[in-house]
Formats: sequence, C-alpha cells, structure tokens
Amino acid sequence: MKRHRKYILFFILLFSSSTLFSQEKNDIIQQRIEFISEQLEDENIDLTALVENLNFFFENPLNLNSADEESLNELGLLTDVQINDLLLHRKLFGKMISIYELQSLPYWDLNTISLVLPFVKVDDKLDQLHVSLKEAIQQGKFEAYFRFQTILEDKAGYEDVPDSILNSSNSYYHGDPNRYYTRLRFSYRTNLSVGITAEKDPGEQFFKGAQSNGFDFYSAHAFYKGGKYLKSVALGDYQVQVGQGLNFWSGYAFGKTADVTNVKKSAKSLKPYTSVDETRFLRGAAFELGYKKFSLTTFGSYKAVDASVIVGDSLEEDLQFVSSINLTGLHRTNSEIAKKNQLNEIVVGSNLRYKLRNLHLGIAAVYLGYDRDFVKDTLPYNSFDFRGKSNFSISGDYSWVYRNFNFFGEISRSSYSGGFANLHGVLFSLDRKVQMSLVYRNYARDYQTFYNAGFAEGSKTQNEKGLYAGMKISWTRAISTNVYIDAFKFPWLKFQVDGPSIGHEYMVQQGYRPSRRFEIYVRFREQEKQRNSRLSDGTITELENILQRNYRFNLSYKVSESVKLKSRVEYVTISRSSKDKEDGMIITQDIIYKPKSSPISLSLRYALFDTDSYDTRIYTYENNALYVFSVPSYYYRGSRAYAMVRYKFFRKFDLWVRYGVSIFANRSSIGSGAEEIKGGNKTDITVQLRMKF
Repeated sequence: MKRHRKYILFFILLFSSSTLFSQEKNDIIQQRIEFISEQLEDENIDLTALVENLNFFFENPLNLNSADEESLNELGLLTDVQINDLLLHRKLFGKMISIYELQSLPYWDLNTISLVLPFVKVDDKLDQLHVSLKEAIQQGKFEAYFRFQTILEDKAGYEDVPDSILNSSNSYYHGDPNRYYTRLRFSYRTNLSVGITAEKDPGEQFFKGAQSNGFDFYSAHAFYKGGKYLKSVALGDYQVQVGQGLNFWSGYAFGKTADVTNVKKSAKSLKPYTSVDETRFLRGAAFELGYKKFSLTTFGSYKAVDASVIVGDSLEEDLQFVSSINLTGLHRTNSEIAKKNQLNEIVVGSNLRYKLRNLHLGIAAVYLGYDRDFVKDTLPYNSFDFRGKSNFSISGDYSWVYRNFNFFGEISRSSYSGGFANLHGVLFSLDRKVQMSLVYRNYARDYQTFYNAGFAEGSKTQNEKGLYAGMKISWTRAISTNVYIDAFKFPWLKFQVDGPSIGHEYMVQQGYRPSRRFEIYVRFREQEKQRNSRLSDGTITELENILQRNYRFNLSYKVSESVKLKSRVEYVTISRSSKDKEDGMIITQDIIYKPKSSPISLSLRYALFDTDSYDTRIYTYENNALYVFSVPSYYYRGSRAYAMVRYKFFRKFDLWVRYGVSIFANRSSIGSGAEEIKGGNKTDITVQLRMKF
C-alpha cells in the first residue's frame, strides 16, 4: 500500500511541477565564483578546485538513492538539515522513483531543487563506494591543458633597457609579458588523481635566468581515495581542511554571500591540489585512516616560500631573519627574484573525527615552523602579530543536526601568546519556505594561524568580533528573498585604522523566476566601516565612517535553447566626511550562443562604466576558458568588450579563443609603475586547448 501511495504522490508532483526548472551548470559556477570574488575583491583568485568539483558532478551526476552524507556534502550546494532530510526520507520510504519526489521533502524548497538538478540523478544502481587502485587505473581518463595569455599593449616594465639598468633596478621585468600554463592529469571520478601543473606569470623568465628549468611554478600530485580502512592517500601537493577554518584551511572558502544559508563550511579533510596559487597548499604526504565511526587524517608538508631576508652584523646564518613573507608568487623584478624560496616552512598535523549520522566531532593539532626567525617591523597595529620560528595550534569542532536545526562551531587556540578563536552557528528551517542562519565569532587580537579561512569581515581570522543573521524566504515557486545583517567590531588597531573600530553590513536580494527562461533579481548592499580620517592634523588621527552602498539589477532571458541574454546595471556610492561623495556605475550586456548540435559556442559582452575613482570600482565576472578566472574591477570611464569562441572537434579536443579590449575615455595612461600602459586602450588575449582521452 505504501508503494502505491508513493506512485500516486509521484504523479501528483509531476503534474504540479510545470514551472520546476533547473539552473544551467555555468550559471551556478558563475554565481559561486562571484560570491567569493565579491567578498575578497581580488582579480587574481584561482578557484580551480571549486569549478572542478561542480564539473565532476555535472559529468557524473550523484545518485540520490545511494549517495552517503560525505558525497552529498562534497556537492557543496546543500545544508546539513537538507542532507539529513533526504537520508531520513530514504530510510522511511526507501528509494525514490523520480527526481520530482524531492518536492515532498519538508526542507527542500524549489530553489534548492533547481540548484542541484544539473548535478544529481535518481536510479536503482548502487554507486561503488570502495574502489580498488587497479580498477581506478583501468577506468580512468587523461586530460591535458595548454594555455596562452597576454596583454598586447606595451607596459613600462618591459621596456628594453641595458643589462646594467635591468640588473640594478626594480622597475623592469626580466621576462616577457606572456602567461603560459600547462596541466596534465589522469583521474578516475574522485577516487584517483595523478597530475602535473606548471605556470609562468607575465614578466617572469622562461627557460633562462632565474627560471632556467622552464616554468616558474611546478606542482605535482598523486592522490587515491576509496579504501575501507586506508580511506585516502596524498603525495606531492595537496590540501587539508579542518572544521570551520579557524585552525587550518588551505584554499579559498565562502564567507558572506547572497546565499545566506551557505555560512557553514563543509571541510574536505584531504584532496589533491590542482591550482596555481603558489602559497595556499601543502607539499609532502598525507593519509586518512578510517575505522567504524572514527577517521584520522595525518599530514606533513615541507616547502620553500618567498621571503625578505635581513642579514645582521655577521654573515652567520643563525643571525639572519625574515622581515616579511611574499604571498604573490611573482618573480619578475630583481627584488622579487631575490625573495624566491628564501624561507623553508614545515607543517605537521592530525585531525581525528567521530561521525554519527547526526553528530560530528573533531579535534585537530597543527605545528608550523620556519628555519629562520620571522621578525616583522613592530607597528602599533601589528604588535600582536606572530614573530618567531614556530606556532602550535589545537582545535575542536562540532556539527549536530537535531530535527530542523544544525548547530556547528569550532574553538581553537594558538601557542603564540595563547590567543583563542571561537565560532558558533546554527542553521534552521522553519519550513520548506523559510531558512535562517546565525553565526557568532570572536577572534582574539593575538590569535595566530597561517592557513585559515574563518567566517570574517576582515582578511584574517584575528582581531574580530561579530554576529551575523541571515534569512532565505521562498514566497512562491517564482519569488524568493535573501537578506542578511552582520554587525562587527575590531577590538584592536588595523592597517590604516589607528584605534578600535566598528561596522555593519546588510544585504537584501529579491529574486523573480517565473520560468526556466526568465530570471530577474535586484540587490541592495550597504557596508559601513571606520578608517583613519584624511583630515588628520598629524597629531591625533580620528576615525571616520565610510559608507558604501551597492545597487544591482540583473536580468537573464533565454531567447531560445541556443541563445541567452544577460543584462546587468550596478551603481555604487561611497560617502566619508573627509571627501566629497563618490559614485560609479556599470552596464553590461552578454549574449551567449550555445547550440546543442553545433561544435561552436560563442560568448559576447559589451560594457559601459563610469566611476569617480578607483575606490568606487565594481567587480564583475567575465566568461573565460575553463579554469581561467576573470573577475576584473571596472573603474574610471570607458567601455569594455570581449568575444570568446569555444570549438569542439574530433570529440576529444576543445579550443577556446578569447579577445577582449578596454577603452578608457578619460585616461592618457593605464596603471602605474612597471604596469603602466601609455594610452587609453588595453587588449587581452586567451587561447586554451584541452585534450581528453
């Protein structure tokens, strides 16, 4: 009888779901990239791991009838309450007979279902949880990427000067202006990955001088997951994530975004490193052991990092120390080349976890040491920052799902000055239409860890207290609202903030999506922080409030199965008492042409922008080749256009060609220093070839 009721429910849901639709994979990936870039305000981010994860599940949809909690977490699109909801449904009613049955889950709203549909499936087959190394090798695939990028206009740093000037000045680059990238990888699902990645940044030498071995950065890894007791092994370069990112987290993570329920981090304890960020990874070996409800991840890393070395009165090596660590990964000028690999870093740690279906507990300990003393200049704002040779941190984290509530958090302590960091939060669903989130954090001014990504307003998990509250409401199938408010304070000084400061941020986003072809959202975001006043008389520096407001209107319309239009208008204002009010605006129009029967797809954009200064810059995502991340800032006055063509041929090859040009109407030069371009035009080219076997 239960089975008959289930089929009746299926047909009711099927006929009532005429407006149910799924978002396209590229839309979701673009949304995720924009989330992080808007928070970090950084053009040079590498989110390869994020895109790889969603691409994998798009090509290998997750079977919701057999997926375990770990796999559902890896998807990165569901809350723990929704995951628990699905697992409980399977336990009570057995396997689902259709994807439409997700509508019967109490805490799965239609927006969530729309979000996950491109990456999941429902069938009777069981996914193989434990895969032997031999099977993974036999069924794996090989991919190769070759990429070329350049700016056509001449920059000041590439001027042809005599060797005597080139070798004594930091105003000129030793290499050519091209970026080269190569990646070779053999993989099987998420169980096996072996690969090499290499990159040369613009301005760096290639097969000569400081880079006589070719590329400036090489990364290699071997990774296996799938054993029952030896759950995973990583050799070479890899990443480790613990808890909520207070103690240890390599790689980027989400913070405050328009998805207000995405405040909890889902740590992937061990994974291979495939990006080209030259700092936020580990190099060495790691393994994860599992027995019943326990798992243990242990890792060790030893790698060289860039640093400025200061030599004391003696040439003795033990009298040398490091004054700063360079995280850019760039080696173009004499000073950047001199910093290369001047400091050796060792990281050793373990993370023990206990997992029931509704309860996760973990403890972790991490040691980080250097072979030279790290002694930065002491200024009032950084007087509590780390100095010395080593730091030891311990932490405990938890996650508990009780009915429609998910309580989570982490407590961590660092040995340097004994500073503590705390984060505690709760996600809960009042019903399928209303989801809420609360997060409290308290990071001491003397808390120190080097690999972290705690939920924060500042760039560090340090010197911050705050309370965040978010709400997501799905009013109807077509109408949704996301809103959050975050109040924070910095108990100690910060860079360009000569006193304790406070601030707030709130955002409201209203979405309307009546069909799979049409979507509109409008967003208002306000942020107020305090910084040093520009009216200081040189004795006492007062703090002033800086109020920034962003207004956005975004429209997407699918004209046909092959053509999609995207339009956006964004306006920003900045107010502070020491300067006249400034504003900026950007208008973008995208045309995306992707016919299913054709090997050619096309992406076009035209944008107009006008801002009073660099302070009112606006970051906007741009389409680019796979694993190329373009989130440039638009500022001053001008226009920008780009065209990208993707061509698939012989089934195994993909070629991307992208041409973009920015024209500044009110500038006689672009950039400054070695990056300065004479004139008002800037032209960029990307060419990438992918081979799959």
